[in-house]
Amino acid sequence: MPRYDFRTPRIYVDAALAAGAEVPLDRDQTNHLCNVLRLAAGDAVLLFNGRDGEWGAELAGAGKRTFARVDRQQRPQPARADLDFLFAPLKHARLDYMVQKAVELGVTRVRPVLTQHTQVTRINLERMRANVIEAAQQCGVLAIAEVAEAVPLKTAVAADPERLLIFCDEDAEVADAVAALSAAAASPRPLAVLVGPEGGFSEAERALLLQRPNIVRLSLGPLILRADTAAVAALTLTQAVLGNWRP
Repeated sequence: MPRYDFRTPRIYVDAALAAGAEVPLDRDQTNHLCNVLRLAAGDAVLLFNGRDGEWGAELAGAGKRTFARVDRQQRPQPARADLDFLFAPLKHARLDYMVQKAVELGVTRVRPVLTQHTQVTRINLERMRANVIEAAQQCGVLAIAEVAEAVPLKTAVAADPERLLIFCDEDAEVADAVAALSAAAASPRPLAVLVGPEGGFSEAERALLLQRPNIVRLSLGPLILRADTAAVAALTLTQAVLGNWRP
């Protein structure tokens, strides 16, 4: 697999990418590349669109007519993984952090769910998508995670019952998270990780989750973790034991 190039600026574009294409850059992209990074015409950039892999290009034009002239593909588009991340929304800064880290940890869908103790019910999906793109640009990720509309927990639990749902529960009896996940490795399935709100799941929600087929109730240990920290811990464990980090 080609090595990542972390030194050349990476830009997400929605245009199709192919050798010889001229891809216009918007005002924010032009400002970042030309004014913040001090790049000039002829300097190298990397482009990706979540579909066609990563391409080398060089800046051309100036001002409002700045564009990138595509040269050749640097990395092919990898096969798309299948890892859902379900979470109770948090306040802005912590939600931004959680979404960015989820993208870095390989999620392919970001799905906010509304629970009894959810503190934030108004969700800015455009801001969430901007965080998805920013994390992908900075970390060499080529796939852009889907951002779904918020739905009630009951709706999310009922959807896609064949998917293995791993839900983090501070009341889970199994203290060994690796053992709990390893038990599910014998029957590989698409994965979903669910992290609850700061106030935890209600008893009714916990009962609803436990009635669902293909469920793993996961304890993250004796420490009390904030919801955004719990998300990073749960996704790391899932990727290491069941996900695409395995040899």
